[in-house]
Amino acid sequence: MSRLIATFFYVGLLRPASGTWGSAAAVALGLVLHGLGSFPLLAMATIAATGWGFWAVERELRDRPGEDPSEIVIDEVAGQWIALLAPSFGFWMMGLDNWNFPYPGWVGAFLLFRLFDIWKPWLVGRADARHDAAGVMIDDLWAGLFAGVVTMVLAGIAHGFLM
Repeated sequence: MSRLIATFFYVGLLRPASGTWGSAAAVALGLVLHGLGSFPLLAMATIAATGWGFWAVERELRDRPGEDPSEIVIDEVAGQWIALLAPSFGFWMMGLDNWNFPYPGWVGAFLLFRLFDIWKPWLVGRADARHDAAGVMIDDLWAGLFAGVVTMVLAGIAHGFLM
């Protein structure tokens, strides 16, 4: 069961760039979750993915301390959903139809999450440098938080100056 969760139903086995595949799958499922239940459902799924992710990664890396295998992508899923929570919350607060998740929001969240996940600035890099199972998850949670904040800042700029 831990392997299934850690690889996000084996999406992590896709090559090349398994982290990007994991993020893309997370965005696709995140959009469906938002459509079905808006921000509250996506938030609950994010909490569940984070909790299950910590459990699964710990189990998968028990005999491989210090590793961060590319096939483990539940960390990307949790981080990507954190990034999606920012626009999801905005759309929910505006009362938009659940299936109305305009593309700049999710595309921005996806691209910014991948940027922060690869670049690993500040707290993202510090978490990655832990070289333990918790660090595998935490660096992507920070990347998701940074991506969500920047996504909303850019949306504010776009709507403030371009509208």
